[in-house]
Formats: sequence, structure tokens, C-alpha cells
Amino acid sequence: MASSYLIFLAFLILTTNVHGDFGGWVPAHATFYGGSDASGTMGGACGYGNLYSQGYGTNTAALSTALFNNGLSCGSCYEITCAGEKKWCLPGTVVVTATNFCPPNNALPSDAGGWCNPPRQHFDLSQPVFERIAVYQAGIVPVAYRRVPCVRKGGIRFTINGHSYFNLVLITNVDGAGDVSAVSIKGSNTGWEPMSRNWGQNWQSNSFLNGQSLSFKVTTSDGRTIVSNDVAPAGWSFGQTFSGGQFN
Repeated sequence: MASSYLIFLAFLILTTNVHGDFGGWVPAHATFYGGSDASGTMGGACGYGNLYSQGYGTNTAALSTALFNNGLSCGSCYEITCAGEKKWCLPGTVVVTATNFCPPNNALPSDAGGWCNPPRQHFDLSQPVFERIAVYQAGIVPVAYRRVPCVRKGGIRFTINGHSYFNLVLITNVDGAGDVSAVSIKGSNTGWEPMSRNWGQNWQSNSFLNGQSLSFKVTTSDGRTIVSNDVAPAGWSFGQTFSGGQFN
């Protein structure tokens, strides 16, 4: 199994077409979770909540510590192919979005149950997407993966939660790199203010912004920045979602 995996991985590396800064194929492993309907994947450490309503569906993955980057990788996209024996693997690739964290299990060895232990690069896929590249009975398979640009429909979405003096903005549906590295917010009566990342892709401002139209400046991990002016009107309320510009 190991020799066929290495040969297949070498073939991928030699034949890959690198897209921008996203890079080539890298070896890893994959398991699955969440049940056949992926209901167990909802919520998660990125804060996306209902993955269906957010547009991510079942093409999602929980990342191990080595890949999760303390939540900064949330929203990034990966193309994955099975790289094991034919009896376990199915042909083709899948593209998934990072929506959750696969925590380490230090009570188990990394090669016998502690699949997400550092420094392993591991994808815990939703069961439906795992079964598109491998058979259910495999349980865990070696894979090859590479970062790819995310393709989204519509604009970047800003969901405003929290309360006065605690504006917690969930940012979703980001095209291109997908993972947000910096956010600034501007009210119609204020200048630009940097937001701090609270958890996952929830970004925080402690300014009083009630009654002001809101603009956002979003920067992704590839250094690209987009400004969405006056996304939320002055009469916005906590719990509402607004759509802004997009990188595509």
C-alpha cells in the first residue's frame, strides 16, 4: 500500500498545475464524521452554524491542528484525492471548505486513533464527501491535497451579532483564498477601525456603532483586500446578514 501511495503521489507532484500561490500536492490522511446526512458537521469551530444555509453544504472538512492554524484557515478550500489501494479508493477529486477543527486525541497514538494529533496533516471529511473518494469500509485513507481557490456565488456575507459595544461579525462566503486574515469596520460617523478575531471567522469591534451604516474592509491570506461600502444601512439590527463585494 505504501509503495503504490508514494508512486501515485509522485505522479501528482510531477503533473500538477500550480495555480498562483496555492501550491502543489501534499500527502495527508482523511477520515469522516457527521453521519450519512452530514448533520453532525453543523456548527463547528469556525462559527458558520448551518452549513447548508451558509452555502457550504456537505463539501466540508474539519482540519487537524497542523492545518487549522488556530482558526485562521477557516473558509479555505482544498482539493483532495484518495491515494491508497484501489480496493479502498475511488477515482476523482473533491473540493472541500474548512469549516471545523479536528482536535487531537493525546490518549491514542497518532497512527492508531489519534489521527488529528500534531504534527499530522489530516482531514476529517463529512461522510458524504468522503464516500466520493473512498469506500465507507476504509475508515481512514491516505490522500493527496492542495490548496485551491474557493468559488462562491454572490457577495461576501456579514452577519452582525452581539450587542451595543460588542459587535461580533461572522464573515462567510469568501471567494478566492477563502480564509480571512484581517477585517476593519467603519461606521458612517467613524473612521476605519481594525477588528480583532474572536474565534473562527467571528470578528469583534467594541465601538458603539448603532444607528450608523457600516462598511467593511476584508483581507484574505493571499494579501488581497476588498472594501464593501455601506453594506449595512443605518437601521440594521443584531442578527441580520448583509451581502457585500466579492473577490471574483
